Amino acid sequence: MIRETGLLILMTMTGMNAVAAVKVEKVAYKGWQNCYRVSNGEIEAVVTADVGPRVIRFGFIGGQNLFKEYAEQLGKTGEAEFQLRGGSRVWKAPEDPVATWAPDNVPVNIKVTATGLIATAPVEPLTKLQKEIEISMDAGGTGVTVSHRITNHGLFPLEFSPWVLTMMAQGGMMVSGFPPRGTHPQNLEATNPLVMWAYTDFSDPRWKFTKKFVTLKQDPNNSNAQKLGMFNADTWAAYLLNGEAFIKRAKSDATKTYPDFGCSFETFTNNEFLEIETLGPMTKLQPEQHVEQVERWGLYKNVKPAAITDDELTKALGPLLK
Repeated sequence: MIRETGLLILMTMTGMNAVAAVKVEKVAYKGWQNCYRVSNGEIEAVVTADVGPRVIRFGFIGGQNLFKEYAEQLGKTGEAEFQLRGGSRVWKAPEDPVATWAPDNVPVNIKVTATGLIATAPVEPLTKLQKEIEISMDAGGTGVTVSHRITNHGLFPLEFSPWVLTMMAQGGMMVSGFPPRGTHPQNLEATNPLVMWAYTDFSDPRWKFTKKFVTLKQDPNNSNAQKLGMFNADTWAAYLLNGEAFIKRAKSDATKTYPDFGCSFETFTNNEFLEIETLGPMTKLQPEQHVEQVERWGLYKNVKPAAITDDELTKALGPLLK
């Protein structure tokens, strides 16, 4: 059952004029009758309530959805198996073919807040985990804080990492940065891992590496899967599509243990989508404890680096990351 806790429009005063800041409204979206739209007059996020928790759309109002959507899976509920669907979700890592892929095909509870909403799923029968996504949108501009929580409702301690996977629409390019670079022999210590999977192939032309950045293009005509992971205390990734950029970032702690040989960031692509992912540290949760992964999202227009070089990528993305 979906429990509505009300719709809210937050008003701020500028002089004598009242200006709508953050608005939350219940809407139908592509076959689902129970979705919630969070907007501030410039950007919007659409969260599903019939399944999830899932942020299925994020973009400028009236603009493109930078998130992937599987058209044939939209508007449906109740499937026995996990559905990719698209959008942004939270999982547990390291990846397990059974527990990680637990279905999220039933209704979630929506609680409207002063700056957005909290979407909370029922406890998963298989894992005894409960997943929650909180959207907190800035009153103006294009910034959103997205908090992802997983609670252990089982009888025994569980150890895992919170893992946030955002599926991006076809045809764009991912950019992520390495930790600060230096020179030899002034900098002799290792700075970060660069992690491969069995199917990772750096001869694939979708990859490009510069001294400061790694880029990965999404090609609808190339079905070979690619994946890479790394650690960066300032974990961030951008996705560039049709002159717009989606950037998400998270803070990571080098003193803690991260999954997959120490990854705070991972990216994956095939012919259908590209995923940008952040991971929190491995955490042992006692029953009724929760873990949280907080990301900061932003949207930007007119982001068009002239080339995949350190200079051009720094020129295009540097001001957006300050």
